[in-house]
Amino acid sequence: MLSQLLSEPLHLVIAIFASLVIGISKAGVKGIFALVVGSMAFVFGARASTGIIVPMLIVGDILAVRYYKRHVQWPLLFRFLPWVIIGVLLAVYFGKNIPEKEFLYALIIIILLSVVMMFLWERNQNIDLVGNPIFPKLMGIGAGFTTMIGNLAGAFSSLYFLSSKIPKNQFIGTAAWLFMIINVVKLPFHIFSWQTINVETIKTNLVLIPAVFFGFYLGVKLVALFGEQFFRKFILIATAFGAVFLLIRLH
Repeated sequence: MLSQLLSEPLHLVIAIFASLVIGISKAGVKGIFALVVGSMAFVFGARASTGIIVPMLIVGDILAVRYYKRHVQWPLLFRFLPWVIIGVLLAVYFGKNIPEKEFLYALIIIILLSVVMMFLWERNQNIDLVGNPIFPKLMGIGAGFTTMIGNLAGAFSSLYFLSSKIPKNQFIGTAAWLFMIINVVKLPFHIFSWQTINVETIKTNLVLIPAVFFGFYLGVKLVALFGEQFFRKFILIATAFGAVFLLIRLH
């Protein structure tokens, strides 16, 4: 896998770009992660790319947790996390034997749902979802299922955190802990059940991870420029555009 990547300059450039975006996203520039999924699926294939991405996500999660550790909102996180784990387990059971073509269509359906969710939220931002007991369950299961199938939990988790109206840094810090936990939970399933992480994928990760560090540095600089209202609007708009990009890329 690594030798093939190094022998294809275009694929290598795309993979490095995707790794850079991982770092930027983990620094708090949310909504752009569909660029990673689409790019990595193009280079490695839909299912194989999920195993390539997860270790790099964990590296980015560690950087984010360390940088934003003072801003985490534990009650908000613990209300959401159990349902995310349930979603992951459902995806492990149902997603293991999905053929490549159906796997691609599953990603497309996820993206379509994400776009619809963003549109509805934009039109109904004044709706109070925080106290609704069903909302965190639906968003959590959706986030868990989509993060295992295609590392696409961003739309669901962003809606959950945006609905709580927490400040920018608390949003990023709480999301950082959420994703570090669920990516670590996903790791053994990718190794032992789906077998999408192995020695070859780890070698590929070692080549690409430096771009994650650099991307995180760039992302921190970008987030510092965002005001609170701009940050919220950027997440919604970037998620919608990223979803459309991935839909076009995978179709």
